[in-house]
Amino acid sequence: MEKKTNFTQKEIKPINGMGMLILITLGILAAIAMIVVGCINLGAVGIAMIIAGGLGTIIFPLLYAGLRVVGPNEALVLTLFGNYHGTILKQGFYFVNPFSTYTNPTYTKEIAAAKAEAETQAKNGKFSLGSIKVSAKKTVSLKDNTLNNGVQKVNDVMGNPIIIGAVVIWKVVNPTNAVFNVEDYAEFLSIQTDSTIRNIARMYPYDSLNTEDHEHANEKTLRGSSQEIADNMKAELNNKVAFAGLEIEEVRITHLSYAEEIAAAMLRRQQAEAVISARAKIVDGAVSMVKMAIDKLGEEEVVFLDEERKAAMVSNLMVVLCSDKDTQPIVNSGSIY
Repeated sequence: MEKKTNFTQKEIKPINGMGMLILITLGILAAIAMIVVGCINLGAVGIAMIIAGGLGTIIFPLLYAGLRVVGPNEALVLTLFGNYHGTILKQGFYFVNPFSTYTNPTYTKEIAAAKAEAETQAKNGKFSLGSIKVSAKKTVSLKDNTLNNGVQKVNDVMGNPIIIGAVVIWKVVNPTNAVFNVEDYAEFLSIQTDSTIRNIARMYPYDSLNTEDHEHANEKTLRGSSQEIADNMKAELNNKVAFAGLEIEEVRITHLSYAEEIAAAMLRRQQAEAVISARAKIVDGAVSMVKMAIDKLGEEEVVFLDEERKAAMVSNLMVVLCSDKDTQPIVNSGSIY
């Protein structure tokens, strides 16, 4: 497999665009003036002035194509005759080689999509191709962007189908690599995000199978360790998209649930675990209270009970303390013997 090579970003410092705009306009006016003067004073000099003025009216307007505007937090990647020319990283109004062309796959994609949609609607007689409007820019945005790929169904480490979704905060840090190393850096990031979420999610269980199991008490789960798992997603995603000149600033899990086909069964399992855990605590507390009552009666010599009476007392107290409903006591007014 051929090793990938990053482009070395070259920042160019072009000429101030406002000064060149004035010079080009003055050049066009001077060329027109030469043509007028040459027509008035015909002769060798006049003909030369007409030719020079005619060339000026052709050449100077072409220089307007070299004017470029770069906004805040934007970059303009330029190519010249098929070769990488340089990148403008600072905002401003500039003049560059008029034969240099901008390169932005997002802009090109938006143009193609808009034209295809316009052609389809034009065939239906809705509007003409002249009404196409594209909001994308020729420059590459360096601002923070948000990617929300929605949700997807994956299997956790236990093989349970779950629904998971994440939002990614990203930005372009190397516009040259973003333009030349991948076909479409936005689509590239989207695909890599799906792959990363799937790879990370299948390494962890959705939830711990037994919350009372101390052996697995520190086990990471998708539900209980979402921040740590999101950090792992961020690290892996950064490794995958660094080649495209992108940087991942934050990954957040926005949706997490069992798939619809097993959600009801998992809910019953969680309810059963909660009931068992509650019952266990109730029994532990009841045993402790019964033991304390028997010990107190014996220590203070309130009453002396043989083993059979102690067993009956324990049984009655356990029923009272562990019952779901309030018990109705029966008072014995006679002798206990």
